[in-house]
Amino acid sequence: MSSSKQNDSGFTGLEAAIVLIAFVVVAAVFSYVVLGAGFFTTQKAQQTVHTSVEQSSSTLEIVGNVYGTGTGNGGSGSTITYVNFSMELAPGGTPIDFSKVVMVFSNSTTLQTLAAQSTAATVVTQPVAGGWAITSVQNSPSTTLSILLQPDEQFQISCQPTNPIPSNDVFTIEVRPSVGAAFSITRTAPAAIYAVNTLY
Repeated sequence: MSSSKQNDSGFTGLEAAIVLIAFVVVAAVFSYVVLGAGFFTTQKAQQTVHTSVEQSSSTLEIVGNVYGTGTGNGGSGSTITYVNFSMELAPGGTPIDFSKVVMVFSNSTTLQTLAAQSTAATVVTQPVAGGWAITSVQNSPSTTLSILLQPDEQFQISCQPTNPIPSNDVFTIEVRPSVGAAFSITRTAPAAIYAVNTLY
């Protein structure tokens, strides 16, 4: 009587090598995906840090006092026509292009976006009603006129809201650069308004 036996031989060396190579390839692909995701996450985190530093380093600050000028003689009915102040970059700040700056005037009755009067080639003596202008540039690093505010440079700015500012009026001028936080200037018109007034 003949008996049939099954041949249950183990893996050959070639089959073991194929399985090992498959494991290595799968592990390599998986590690590449994990590393790629890690690099992407690191890059996004670095970009966020750089953006945050740029935002915080582009702040502005007031130099000296804020002045209000008008035709007042200290009597009733006198108003402030222009609000004048000087601005510079905060220490370590990056240059700010004032052609992209937006200024907003507000008080208890008015909210108005002031129109820019200055361009890269001109400095205006005084803005028209409803506008703002750079009236003077100090400490400019270049002889060429520019409205790019650079370190150590100062811009004297004048704003003229459409409606003159009456006595005892609390108002805010918000300077909004294209990059960085907005800078707010809040002042109160004095009870007796003269031709030139220091605003607090």
